[in-house]
Amino acid sequence: MDGSQGEFSFDGAPVDPSAVRRFLADNPDFLKADEGLLAELGLTVAAGNVVEFAPMARVHAAHQREAEQRALLEETARANFAAQAQTHGAVVDLLDARNLSDLTRRVDDLARTRFGLAAGIIALESEGLPPAGWKHLVEGQVDLILDGSRRMARMGFAPTALGLFGPGAGEIRSMAMVRMAIWEPSRQGLLAFGSTNDEDFTPDMGAELVAFLARVVERTAERWPLL
Repeated sequence: MDGSQGEFSFDGAPVDPSAVRRFLADNPDFLKADEGLLAELGLTVAAGNVVEFAPMARVHAAHQREAEQRALLEETARANFAAQAQTHGAVVDLLDARNLSDLTRRVDDLARTRFGLAAGIIALESEGLPPAGWKHLVEGQVDLILDGSRRMARMGFAPTALGLFGPGAGEIRSMAMVRMAIWEPSRQGLLAFGSTNDEDFTPDMGAELVAFLARVVERTAERWPLL
């Protein structure tokens, strides 16, 4: 079949395109019933006897999936960038602490204002009273909360950690907690964040940013001796 300037020929005989259109219009089952011809043309019959361009449909679906994946990657990248920017700002706030009591106040403040969480807590294992504003833990309680002596962090919901959050514990649905070792000889402690949303912290999440903040709290706290 040859064609030029809208005119077609078949075996040397001219074919009028309008005649082909009229034939197909008058015989709608001709094309739908010929599976071989449909396959050669790249067409399929969809529900409702609608003829579809299968290759075009596949290309469209592939482009749609690609666009959705790209949008997801962009959204994740923006969220990571925002979290890192907030973390860097939080570091500056912590380094400006004037004493141990001010340090724990700043942890709670940045949890609420920078990260939209319910609370930020510093806890310490000690025989006597901890610094003002710090949560008091008995020996071995950090291991109990983290569910193991070798665990450095725990993400998700931990019933053993609810006591850290005082009167607001009933609203806490997820936590992010990292072990700390402060002063010399080292005292076991925890940096903990609590959220009212059970999706904010889940067991499959990495704890890198929270661990980074914990190291900043350790170094900042060591500016002042534990009395």
